[in-house]
Amino acid sequence: QVQLVESGGGLVQPGGSLRLSCAASGSFHSINAMGWYRQAPGKERELVVSITSGGGTEYSDSVKGRFTISNDNAKNTVYLQMNSLKPEDTAVYFCNAKVRLRIFSLAENDFWGQGTQVTVSS
Repeated sequence: QVQLVESGGGLVQPGGSLRLSCAASGSFHSINAMGWYRQAPGKERELVVSITSGGGTEYSDSVKGRFTISNDNAKNTVYLQMNSLKPEDTAVYFCNAKVRLRIFSLAENDFWGQGTQVTVSS
């Protein structure tokens, strides 16, 4: 199984920056992809950005040009650099990992972190 631990959330002024990190640990064969989702009050959880183990990325249109995801496969860690933050970026940000648990199976399982609050306010 997999545990995901996020860090780096906090309060920042509009136009400011934050860097989130998510480290995966546990017993698994490999991680196929990791990413960040966010959920604001009263809204659906939405994909912010994801990255595959090979480096392919997918960004939400709302964050393109402002957020950058990167991964450190050796550390099973993903980072989210958030620049030019806007009040509408305020949400709980959740780390996600798509994991191959066992070498005997190609099945992919989703795991989630506990979430970290990002608040953008003056």
